[in-house]
Amino acid sequence: MDPHLLRTFVAVARLASFSAAARELGYTQSAVSQHIAALEGDLHTELLTRRPVEPTRAGERLLEHAGPLLLRLDAARADVLRLAAAPPGRVALAVSPLSVGPRLLAALPATGVALRVLAPADVPAAVATGGCDLGLVDGLAAPSDPLRLPDVAPLTVTGVGEEQLAVLLPAGHPFAGRPSLRLDDLADARWIDAPSTVPAPADVRTGPSLRYDGTDMHALCALAAAGHGLVLLPRRAAEAAGAGVAVPVSGTRLVHRTELLAPSSPSPAAAALAARLTTAG
Repeated sequence: MDPHLLRTFVAVARLASFSAAARELGYTQSAVSQHIAALEGDLHTELLTRRPVEPTRAGERLLEHAGPLLLRLDAARADVLRLAAAPPGRVALAVSPLSVGPRLLAALPATGVALRVLAPADVPAAVATGGCDLGLVDGLAAPSDPLRLPDVAPLTVTGVGEEQLAVLLPAGHPFAGRPSLRLDDLADARWIDAPSTVPAPADVRTGPSLRYDGTDMHALCALAAAGHGLVLLPRRAAEAAGAGVAVPVSGTRLVHRTELLAPSSPSPAAAALAARLTTAG
């Protein structure tokens, strides 16, 4: 299967338009039509209806495979280029919002690092495709268990820290004075749905009151403190929020885990920063 044809197919399906895909990809509309026809000929099935332009059942199935396949190709290209290119002196580090904490601050050198704050789900792809040299990603897991990360490429994954969880409540919440809380106590509570910032277990995301798509932790904590919904955070971040009341979570095997992601052949500068991140307290 030709990846160029597959990229064209993904663009047409995403934009629901042959002409819009042609403009985005820099092709003529005729070339886009030829690409789709060639791909359909290769697979011996229709992938797109034409009016309206939308994937067929076979096309939907191909789309499920296309994203990971194209991402893996980009990752392979980036991995080879890392070996062929001269090692850069500057390190691009992708970080999820909640991985920005004391460990990172203690490990950062005075110069030579560029930080990119991304949603946790986007960090592995940024490292795999060469957009960043290293990544720090966080999520919820049982103690000592690895995070469930997408299989985007062979990456070296190192656990660098685990923390107790806490719930950030508004000051007037009935549970704000408790020394600790169980998640079961909050089964009927309203939670802020913040997929780009805060991981949350499925059993506390049944009734989101507000969806927040940003990565600004101060804004998220301010929303929770103002009563727009609860937020589950690492205890350190909840207590440092400066708004609301942080109540530790008890009676759960979940912890907030942070992991370092690195390519198989990091540059010397990236390897040095990785060593600092894994040894920082």
